[in-house]
Amino acid sequence: MTNIFVGNLSYQTTQDELYAAFAQYGAVERVNIITDRDTGQARGFAFVEMTESRDAQTAITQLNGAELNGRAMNVNEARPKPQGGGGGGYGGGGGGGGGRSQGGRGGGGGYGGGGGGGGRGGNSRW
Repeated sequence: MTNIFVGNLSYQTTQDELYAAFAQYGAVERVNIITDRDTGQARGFAFVEMTESRDAQTAITQLNGAELNGRAMNVNEARPKPQGGGGGGYGGGGGGGGGRSQGGRGGGGGYGGGGGGGGRGGNSRW
């Protein structure tokens, strides 16, 4: 299974039109036109999944730069999403738990771990 990114699409392009364009080159598993979550309007790009990677490579080669609904498509193999999760928002998150030793007692750290030591030490003018 190969996932293909298709960019620079006309907002009027339908899933059926994309399916037909890619199906010329092999079995299409799925077509997903990305829409704005608030307005429902197409965002101008989509993902197409093709069953055979050889067919997908042929489709990428043949359709990259090809016109559909008056726009030259930008067609590439999709890059996987980076691992680890978005989280968004403001940076950070708290530092990790520090070392409460097993059994509840014993040296080392207490609950919070040692906090960071911000800034520079000594007589710095900063």
